[in-house]
Amino acid sequence: MPIALLALAIAAFGIGTTEFVMMGVLPQAAADFGVSIPSAGYLISGYALGVVVGAPLLTAAAVRLPRKTMLLGMMGLFTLGNVLFALSPNQEFGVAFRFLAGLPHGAFFGAGAVVASSLVEKGNRAKAVSMMFMGLTLANVVGVPLGTLLGQRVGWRATFLVVSLIGVVAMVAIAKLVPHQGRPENPSLRGELGAFRRPQVWLALAIVTFGLGGVFACLSYIAPMLTDIAGYSPGHVTVLLSLAGVGMTIGNYVGGRLADKRLMPSLYVSLLALAAVLGIFTITAQGKVGAAITIFFVGLAGFMIGPMMQARIMEKAGGTPSLVSAAVQSAFNIANSIGAYLGGLVIAGGLGLVAPNWVGALLAVFGLSIAVVSGGLDKREERQQLALA
Repeated sequence: MPIALLALAIAAFGIGTTEFVMMGVLPQAAADFGVSIPSAGYLISGYALGVVVGAPLLTAAAVRLPRKTMLLGMMGLFTLGNVLFALSPNQEFGVAFRFLAGLPHGAFFGAGAVVASSLVEKGNRAKAVSMMFMGLTLANVVGVPLGTLLGQRVGWRATFLVVSLIGVVAMVAIAKLVPHQGRPENPSLRGELGAFRRPQVWLALAIVTFGLGGVFACLSYIAPMLTDIAGYSPGHVTVLLSLAGVGMTIGNYVGGRLADKRLMPSLYVSLLALAAVLGIFTITAQGKVGAAITIFFVGLAGFMIGPMMQARIMEKAGGTPSLVSAAVQSAFNIANSIGAYLGGLVIAGGLGLVAPNWVGALLAVFGLSIAVVSGGLDKREERQQLALA
């Protein structure tokens, strides 16, 4: 694999850390700003909103820029947002700067996926994209636990200053290691938007939204599941989340390789496995050993889907992949919101803390049904092409 992928992985590590470490240092930030925990939760949703808004807007605004320039600009904005957040005088400024830090998230990954796939031969493109996203999954194994520990010992502001430093390192690495990309051929916002006229693009985004929504229905409420149902102490939750992160990392690695070989069959199996694991988790959550094993497989099955869908949507976008590639990140964060919302509904309805796993299983099955429809359209197009030949 090209050394340039290391630069993209470093950037992905920083982005993944800043997105998820906020959950670990939320109590410290709330106390510092003098607000309640629920109010401090806007620091999480502010970032997610920035991702959803920024992915299409910044990608569209930079459609004519060379992709290396785009990557450097996005990491510069990311670094600035995190520095400003670390210096926030109050909650209101904090939410605004978290929004700013989230804006370049989707645009970076959209451009990064295109760059990563351009560095290798066609048969290795999904693998190359998965190597970039390896940084994102490793953030859950290393960055989030260490960032949480730093925030607890030194203060949450120190955590985000370190994240800013990672952003600077990523910018240097991109400048040194990523080859000059040149301007995109025939750059056109109309052409990029034209990709959204393809039904297969919307089906791919729907698979991400609902299939990965199943993962977040579970993970959003994993802490109370592990403490109140499985019987773990709060101190063990971080370790178990790291175990889920290991599963995510392996899943991302395996998913990238399977996508290059047999994308759609591998996607069907991954979604089916995710639905099965989430269903099983409603039973295994009752014990410590079973819960620990199952949470690993939730991360494994769920994150096999990511590189497959990134490869799928770039394939279906044709020659205009940047905007739809960035849209995957918006769909990912919408999946996060939908999963968390529906999981919260069933808990509030009195169905218990393991009920979000059933919701997640149903969402994964729904995602699988959309994937089957998409695969059916592929076969119909192939038959039409053979008939015309």
